[in-house]
Amino acid sequence: MKLATQPTVKSLGDYAYQAIEKHFKKTLKWEKSVKKDEDPEALHQMRVGMRRLRTAVTRFELAVDLPKPVSDKNIGKIARRLGSLRDLDVLKESLENNYKPNLPCKEQESLQTAFKALAKQREDVLLNVQKTLKDESYKSLKDTLYKWLDKPSYQPLASITIQQVLPDLLLPEVSNFLLHPGWLVGTQIVESEIKIQNNWEPEKIEKQLTTQGELLHSLRKEAKRIRYQMELFTDLYGESYGAYLTEVKSIQEILGAMQDSAVLTDWLTDVFKSELDSELPTLATLLTQNRYESWQQWQPLQERYLKPETKHSFHLTILHPLSGVIG
Repeated sequence: MKLATQPTVKSLGDYAYQAIEKHFKKTLKWEKSVKKDEDPEALHQMRVGMRRLRTAVTRFELAVDLPKPVSDKNIGKIARRLGSLRDLDVLKESLENNYKPNLPCKEQESLQTAFKALAKQREDVLLNVQKTLKDESYKSLKDTLYKWLDKPSYQPLASITIQQVLPDLLLPEVSNFLLHPGWLVGTQIVESEIKIQNNWEPEKIEKQLTTQGELLHSLRKEAKRIRYQMELFTDLYGESYGAYLTEVKSIQEILGAMQDSAVLTDWLTDVFKSELDSELPTLATLLTQNRYESWQQWQPLQERYLKPETKHSFHLTILHPLSGVIG
């Protein structure tokens, strides 16, 4: 089906249309390859496309009038199923490329058990993904989005210029991000001042990640959410906005590395039915070391974003889009 050509982007509605169309097209581009399980990269791209489509749909719901199948819930369900398969691919990639080459022969042989378990698990999850891409809710999502893009329907707010509403769209997300309790992991509050706990030994960091790891994982998801939303509007802001976006991406990636390492440790412990130290001691040491290094990368960013002046500057940046960008 041929999609309608839209006018030059300038209103909130135009922006909404452009974002939804872009990420929908990206998602569809990789669908055939994912169904055939041809390339891990296709799966990655389709998952990202679906997640960004979800961001566009939820962020612009105040401007667009979308059919029921194009819902946050429906898109989220499909994205999670793609994500389950992608997570297994990342796990395999990480084990093969980052860890296996650095292990002694005995541990490399032991890893074969893990690779077999991974292959079996992946088969089951792949079947679920293929079933999802054939079922009615996915077909309905596609059909209704095609029709909406051909004849879009909007809410009254859609006709307002993007700059009039842009700060109000982004500021609540920035506040959620900056107020997340994950920022306080590894800190102490002394007389209302937040103090970062520096120079921790690896054992202390491991203990902290065991008890507070879920909070950091939640902050990582918040960082990803705001990153996707900020990326919708990069052309409407200047250098300061770009710098904050880069830092948000770094926060997401560093916390992601910590989380991936913890997930891999838990998964291997489950596969071998024993603590990793006894089964794969070198690998266990490498995983701990990687988490320690990620923590060292995380702390300067944590310290920076706990400063009132950083938060104030972030808010000011969002409040001042470039003027005259849109005709």
